[in-house]
Amino acid sequence: MATEFRALPFTFGAHVLAIAGAIMVLVWTLYYRGGLAWDSANKNLIFNLHPVLMLIGFIIIGGEAIISYKSLPLKKELKKVIHLVLHAIAIILGCLGIAAAFKNHNESNIANLYSLHSWFGITIISLYGIQWIYGFLMFFYPKGSPALRSESLPWHVLFGIFLYILAIGNAALGFLEKLTFLENSGIAKYGPEALLVNFTAVITVLYGAFVMLSVLGQGPVEDDDSYTAI
Repeated sequence: MATEFRALPFTFGAHVLAIAGAIMVLVWTLYYRGGLAWDSANKNLIFNLHPVLMLIGFIIIGGEAIISYKSLPLKKELKKVIHLVLHAIAIILGCLGIAAAFKNHNESNIANLYSLHSWFGITIISLYGIQWIYGFLMFFYPKGSPALRSESLPWHVLFGIFLYILAIGNAALGFLEKLTFLENSGIAKYGPEALLVNFTAVITVLYGAFVMLSVLGQGPVEDDDSYTAI
């Protein structure tokens, strides 16, 4: 899955946006929201782990896993391992991020799974895990037959892209949902915190766009046969 333009400039752009997004979500949670904690009398500090882990852990590391095939001039087998490990890290951190939201809700007597954002979130992380297991068994160990891998790969790529686009959209929805709650509780609609949250969401969407453009572009030339995987 590649077009005539080179992927490398878009992978660089994705890296820059990843750094910007990570800094912005940390500034928001540490400076404006008071910090991070797994156990605290202030339950908001527990919730603050959710956007940090979902953006940096799930969205950014997951995106880096996707573009590793187009940004690293390495052997296919090594890139496959990097791709697999980064996705595993993204899943683990994403699960911790979801667990932080549940912990905050449970300890604050707030209902769980009542919003569209939460429904999409549980669905996406579940399908993401299934996609990872399938990719591991089919392409890493014990591996399917060459014919089966060849037939499965386009669907593996397509489903991975579909899931990642859903994840980006749901992240933006999550920022909107949280900002709406904060504005209803009294923060200024045009204040610095509200602007920071909105721009963090914009950076997240742009990062997802650059990841997709990287997928569509031509990767570095390899010495052996290569393929693109999500």
